[in-house]
Amino acid sequence: PLHSAALGQAAESLRAGFMAAYERDRDGFTVSVIDSGDTAQDTLASYARAQEEQDIVVGPLARSAVGAVAASALVRKPTIALNHPDDSADVLLPAQMLVMGLSFEDEARQVAQWAAAEQPGGRALILSAGAPWQRRIAAAFAHQWQRLGLGADSVDMSALNGYLSDAELVQLRLRVQNAAPALLFLAMDADQARQLRVALGAAIPAYGTSSLNPGAGRGDTGPAFDGVRLLDLPWEVQRDHPAVMIYPRQVSSDALPLTADMERLYALGIDAFRVAREIALHPAGHFELDGVTGKLAVGFGRGQASFERVEPAAIYRNGSLTPVNGATPP
Repeated sequence: PLHSAALGQAAESLRAGFMAAYERDRDGFTVSVIDSGDTAQDTLASYARAQEEQDIVVGPLARSAVGAVAASALVRKPTIALNHPDDSADVLLPAQMLVMGLSFEDEARQVAQWAAAEQPGGRALILSAGAPWQRRIAAAFAHQWQRLGLGADSVDMSALNGYLSDAELVQLRLRVQNAAPALLFLAMDADQARQLRVALGAAIPAYGTSSLNPGAGRGDTGPAFDGVRLLDLPWEVQRDHPAVMIYPRQVSSDALPLTADMERLYALGIDAFRVAREIALHPAGHFELDGVTGKLAVGFGRGQASFERVEPAAIYRNGSLTPVNGATPP
């Protein structure tokens, strides 16, 4: 939806990344960009047209649009969806549809594996700040933690204009002193996590998703973040990785100011082209890619499609993120 008020910038970042990868490996391929519109009806019409004219369809981007396409009877060519369907869309994906969108929830489940390995047998305290996306992350971590046979407590704090309640922070500090959890899982944004660390200190290991990384040179991470562990894309935390260095960086402009989220969507566009290219060259089977969004494992063309992304681990040191070699769970 390139002209969407809500998703236009995200769509442009993703398109730019896709085309950057295409320019590097374009031999034998042509790319057409189709604006999908905002409504489900527009999306389905655009998708049907794309499927008539192309061999592989990449998109749509919006959760609701992916759900609409998945629930339709239209999918008959390889389709690489760039988001996950809405949680409410209880739809079995068509065999020709591969979902490879970025997901905080997937990160949270991987973080649970990592934290369980580093803090064996420990009890976790899961902290969120009221936003629906934060509750989804918290629930994903809690579910995976429970599957590992480990115990956890959850606190959903209130936030006003992004600021955590001082009174609740005081109560939380007392609770942490009394309960002594082995680790904290921070299902919140970077500003809220900084407030929390200032209030609680750095004695208890803290873990989170890429929501704790506002991007290089953005946000106030500072000393309060030192020791915080998270997962993020190689594009953000392994900029000297060979798979990352071969692609140009997105350029910021007044029309499209760069944020960490836009950079991640640009990276998703790069990997989306690479996955589409592999499916075109090898229509049925399993393949792996060392991608700019993580290590990718893809199964396609033999029944239900499968996709797994494993992201690298990083830790804040002196206000900057440093990769943690070998820490990412298998």
